[in-house]
Amino acid sequence: MNHDLQKRIEAALKNPQNMGEMPDADSIGTVGNADCGEMLRLWVKFKEDRGRQVIDKATFQSFGCETAIAVASLATELIRGKTREEALALQSEELSGELGPLPPMKIHCAQLVEGALRAALESSADCPPSPPDEPVHPKAASLADKLSESRKGGLRINFLDPAPRP
Repeated sequence: MNHDLQKRIEAALKNPQNMGEMPDADSIGTVGNADCGEMLRLWVKFKEDRGRQVIDKATFQSFGCETAIAVASLATELIRGKTREEALALQSEELSGELGPLPPMKIHCAQLVEGALRAALESSADCPPSPPDEPVHPKAASLADKLSESRKGGLRINFLDPAPRP
């Protein structure tokens, strides 16, 4: 990885945005990458804005490398104010924002974030927006809680397709 990219990642990690759970989220997406063992969960909350449902806030938790955390932090800022459709139209390269193009060995980090975003937004597409003060997920468990529940069959993890190796 080049030195400039590493500096941008370090800068994003010094002040990560929107890290942590969101108990009143309207939708949650969880993805994992079997190749590298990373997992990411993304919470999304919508609001009404001039007759449109837009993303009010997004937060994340990651069991992943620094690049995945930096991309998730930038992406949660990037999608704020966008409709579900506008956010779904974003590609993984766009989600990495200020980091710029990622090297081939780190592209999977942006794909992990894109996968969590898609899982959250596509799962909420069939659900009507929740009335104020009535979240769809009243008490969202932490990612660690959900992982421990997975043995009981209660967690759905969307594994990403492995990236082609050069």
